[in-house]
Amino acid sequence: MKAHRLLIVDDEPGIRTSLGAVLEDEGFEVESVESGELALARLDQQAFECILLDVWLPGIDGMEILNRVQERAEDERPAVVMISGHGTIETAIRATRLGAFDFIEKPLTIDKVTHVVKNAIEQRRLSLQVARLGQEHAEAYAIIGDSVPMKALRQQLRLMAPTNGRVLIYGESGTGKELVARAIHALSQRANEAFVEVNCAAIPDGLIESELFGHRKGAFPAAHEDKIGKLQKADGGTLFLDEVGDMSLKTQAKVLRALEEQRFEPLGAAESSKVDTRVVASTNKNLEEEIERGNFREDLFYRLNVIPFSVPPLRDRREDIPLLSEHFTREFTAAYGRKHKAFSAEALKVLRDYHWPGNVRELRNLIERIVIMNSQVRIDARHIPINPARRSVFDAEMPRFSSLQEVREAAERDYIQIKLEEARGNISRAAELLGLERSHLYKKMRALGILTGKEDGTAKEEKL
Repeated sequence: MKAHRLLIVDDEPGIRTSLGAVLEDEGFEVESVESGELALARLDQQAFECILLDVWLPGIDGMEILNRVQERAEDERPAVVMISGHGTIETAIRATRLGAFDFIEKPLTIDKVTHVVKNAIEQRRLSLQVARLGQEHAEAYAIIGDSVPMKALRQQLRLMAPTNGRVLIYGESGTGKELVARAIHALSQRANEAFVEVNCAAIPDGLIESELFGHRKGAFPAAHEDKIGKLQKADGGTLFLDEVGDMSLKTQAKVLRALEEQRFEPLGAAESSKVDTRVVASTNKNLEEEIERGNFREDLFYRLNVIPFSVPPLRDRREDIPLLSEHFTREFTAAYGRKHKAFSAEALKVLRDYHWPGNVRELRNLIERIVIMNSQVRIDARHIPINPARRSVFDAEMPRFSSLQEVREAAERDYIQIKLEEARGNISRAAELLGLERSHLYKKMRALGILTGKEDGTAKEEKL
């Protein structure tokens, strides 16, 4: 293991010699200088993890050195432990306010110095790790796009993310609602706490209460042990209720109570538990229409809809497609160890002209396929595996529809058929792309006339 590098800055030769010998015996790599000027020169030449810095020095004193150290970039900034034989409480307070890890008075003891130095180095390591993870987190959940809708979206994010207000994110499937929810969390004061997701559309109605609130052993026949619910796991952090419009009315009532009281009762528990959780929800449905149909509680809607937030579909921000394509290309070429690929103007035109019913998710999947399947560095229009002539229901003439229900069914039919083409007829894979249970997709297909009632699931599992 590489030895930690320390710099001792003290004008007393005896201190430098004895302290250096003790710390070298502890496994540290030690250098020592007698003045502030020499200390600054060594910091420009060599990286150190910790400095033992005397307050009183000839020339530039220890406080000024400490101040200059704090001006350095975080990864170049060593931890600073101040030492002094004439320290006062005021001096110690001033040093810690300037960024010193600790303040030790002379005469120094071996155990004290060793303990403080090890803690200072460990604290520095953890701070750098948190900063690095924070940067990676920010990059992973970056909102890509320079279009007017995306600029407005980022501005709205900056305004509301630092608050504790509940957010309801609207948007079609594949627009990036989860990405926005994670960005809200990353920019909030809860960023260092948990982000917990609940996919309300994917969890069966009989299990969602257990998922949300947890249960006690014996609460129901399959409850063989206690389970912590997602609401409790998100305590102090953010709970993301994805596709909240698919939640049953019974579960909605319990969620409403939990939001109002910040309390909940695990299934089978005699007492309630208190939590401090920010709730962010998303939906691809018009919840006001769902309220009129009796499918969604109006009181829960107003609890969730404190800050409404809309994510535009990709067809409404086509100018972002080149940026998104480049972003996904970098991601997948790095992930698969492939050479970076450049899109020709003709290829980008094909991408811009396509209607993207699956939105950004569909574009991301397409770019992944291109990276995997094409060895070419230059991607032309012929390498884009979509049919630019294909028309969406949204490109069709509206007069052929006699009702909103017909438009909705035609859109669902068109979208499901596109996903079936992407999955090459594999219904299980298509269900994954759509975010549906396989049985739910079968029901949808039969209702929309894509699959007849005579075609059972097992016979059509691989190919239609």
